[in-house]
Amino acid sequence: MVGMVQDEAIERPERPEGRPSPIDMHVGARIRLRRTLLGMSQERLGESLGLTFQQIQKYERGVNRVGASRLFDLSRVLDVPISFFFDDMPEPLAREYGGAAVRRAVGFAEPQDSFDDDALHRRETLELVRAYYRIQDPSVRKRVFDLIKSLTPAPDAGMATDKTL
Repeated sequence: MVGMVQDEAIERPERPEGRPSPIDMHVGARIRLRRTLLGMSQERLGESLGLTFQQIQKYERGVNRVGASRLFDLSRVLDVPISFFFDDMPEPLAREYGGAAVRRAVGFAEPQDSFDDDALHRRETLELVRAYYRIQDPSVRKRVFDLIKSLTPAPDAGMATDKTL
């Protein structure tokens, strides 16, 4: 096995039989979040993947695990990178379920800006995001984005800002 790293055993805490894994529940919540932000129904998402809305419900609740090829399809349909489904995972969860390699990596990962979960689930936020993405003209959408950014307080002088948006 030249050039390959030796596999480390993945340590998984015991959980009651029949209970969804917290990781599966997190991935499911991220699927639901993105679907909702896009204003997409479970039925429509299911149709685009060749699934029933009941199967989507099970993925979103973490009852059914999402396999690699299905995760790839979900990322394509929901227009997000695969890493989106693992973003904002609570650090204790990543540490507890991630094995030694993940525990080492968590300490060195760059901190990511994230929204408070409550803000993402407010009706006002969802309506704003949906309205924003209904703007057809990219230049108008960019101007709206710039306007909103200009109305927010300036970041602290010591904080870096993301110029890519």
